[in-house]
Amino acid sequence: MSEQQESRHGEYKVPGGKLVVVDLQVRNGVLDSVSLSGDFFLEPDDALEDINRALNGLSADSTAEQIALAVRSRLHPDAVLFGFSPEAVAITVRRALAKATGWADHEWEIIPPTPLSTHMHVAMDEVLAEEVGAGLRNPTLRFWEWETPSVVIGSFQSLRNEVDPEGAERHGVTVVRRISGGGAMFMEHGNAITYSLYVPQSLVDGLSFADSYPFLDAWVMESLERLGIKAWYQPLNDIATDQGKIGGAAQKRLSSGGMLHHVTMSYDIDADKMVEVLRIGKEKLSDKGTRSAKKRVDPLRRQTGLSREEIIDTMMQTFTERYGAKTTGITDAEMERAKKKVEQKFDTSEWITRVP
Repeated sequence: MSEQQESRHGEYKVPGGKLVVVDLQVRNGVLDSVSLSGDFFLEPDDALEDINRALNGLSADSTAEQIALAVRSRLHPDAVLFGFSPEAVAITVRRALAKATGWADHEWEIIPPTPLSTHMHVAMDEVLAEEVGAGLRNPTLRFWEWETPSVVIGSFQSLRNEVDPEGAERHGVTVVRRISGGGAMFMEHGNAITYSLYVPQSLVDGLSFADSYPFLDAWVMESLERLGIKAWYQPLNDIATDQGKIGGAAQKRLSSGGMLHHVTMSYDIDADKMVEVLRIGKEKLSDKGTRSAKKRVDPLRRQTGLSREEIIDTMMQTFTERYGAKTTGITDAEMERAKKKVEQKFDTSEWITRVP
């Protein structure tokens, strides 16, 4: 039986860290001749050979967790990795094996702000994430546009604990439940910037949930920096500046292989109305360093002095320049699928009150 041999090359830039590169051979389904390199720091010097030896002989079908464990088990306890980690090595190897992908491996699309009902927005998230997972649509960035005042609660939140029904009725607020976890969002037309990313899970292969948030939003941080705002992720899913929280993110990984990652950032929130509609308790604020829910909403309008449209334009331009994205739209077929999901799921009491 002849020996099957393939040469592979993979690269991974650690967010906020260094570049990790791997060259390897795959011989009859096993990693061989592995050579790790990069601009990272590693002590002692011979730890590099320990990593290579840990990788040699592994099955090419090893998961990211198995690869990281093999590296960590082989390293001496005193070894110091700076700018990378065993998990970063695993991602690099998986990319070399075409098990994981990078941004440049995909053709990206952007759907500009499109007015939809709130029920349609959450249904569209499920539709587009499913399509990307099934390979029916390119990975896509979509910006939301609001038609009516709305509260979108997380998949696992209690309706009665999160929303004040009298306040919601008084202000004409529509309440819907989304498929992702996380906290409630209060939005009116023009007061927030919300976007959704629909990606294949291969893009975050090997990343922990915590690491996947800043990884998927690196382009957002660049956009904000262009606008004069220095922002960062405050674990797990808050986007913050030195003047306070400006946004929050949520995710959902689907069985189809697609993934939804979406973010809402405050532009000009009516804080008085928000606290009449949402029940924001002391426990939720206990680790936020503030006693007032109003102080947690720090509008982008005040920090930039720009219109909401100008901020979105900067974000779209940054994403386009980084990833070569093309502008597209929602198809008629996608609109029909979303409408059916609204009728059958998102506008039903069974779904909205599934956690009473």
